[in-house]
Amino acid sequence: MNENVLGIIAGLLTSGSMIPQLVKVIKEKNADDLSSGMLIVLISGVSLWIWYGFLKDELPIILTNAFSVVVNVTLLIYCLIYKNK
Repeated sequence: MNENVLGIIAGLLTSGSMIPQLVKVIKEKNADDLSSGMLIVLISGVSLWIWYGFLKDELPIILTNAFSVVVNVTLLIYCLIYKNK
């Protein structure tokens, strides 16, 4: 297996780990148990991974972490909308 394909698959699985949480928040319209601070730290770290990916010219790192930023920013938005509502 090509190492880039392996990296993309691994990154998508890791990045997609927050999708069930996002679906639950949207479905239940409740984010009381989520930490917005944790999401902000996570988004910051993942954004730095994207920067690192650009510095190293590593497309799997860039793509999978960009996907993670989209998922986690979406979750943060819903967290702010539904928190203590």
